[in-house]
Amino acid sequence: MLLNHFTENLIEAGCDEAGRGCLAGPVFAAAVILPRNYHDEILNDSKQLTEKRRNELRIKIENEAVAWSVASVDAATIDDINILNASILAMHRAVEQLKTTPQFLLIDGNRFKPYPGIPHQCIVKGDEKYLSVAAASVLAKTWRDEFMVRLHEEYPYFGWKKNKGYPTLVHRDAIAMHGIAPWHRKSFRMGEQISLEINMQR
Repeated sequence: MLLNHFTENLIEAGCDEAGRGCLAGPVFAAAVILPRNYHDEILNDSKQLTEKRRNELRIKIENEAVAWSVASVDAATIDDINILNASILAMHRAVEQLKTTPQFLLIDGNRFKPYPGIPHQCIVKGDEKYLSVAAASVLAKTWRDEFMVRLHEEYPYFGWKKNKGYPTLVHRDAIAMHGIAPWHRKSFRMGEQISLEINMQR
């Protein structure tokens, strides 16, 4: 069962991102403040949920959260500052947009740059441990998936409606045949950051 809060009486926002390992599209992040005694037996890390369940939870979270926000950083900026910094920037943007100012941030993962004036704690696999982080993972994932499905209409041969920009065989083959689109990241992380062009030649 996921925990409600990390602190005893502070207003906490859970933060998570989606799309770090993709070849195309923005990285999305969400920040969510849940009611103090929030309870949901289904809510979990978005990767452990079906698409149908994620979409159902998204509606519930957006209706029941004290505050929530979603932000993104585009592919060009990812290439410019790298995917880790872009992920952190997206989380900062999400926190900045919250209608209620949190007093503490719970961050999924082990890397973060302090947000001005708000202490934070990084939690490895936080989306499997805390409800607010799980809620943020659901919002980040569903908003990003929706964005990639819209992009699919413009570039259907990449298969973004299904792969959402991740490096599937269909996606890689389409890059080899059609080249990259403006939404592709020219650099991406797979163990280490390598160029898309080099990867295409392998």
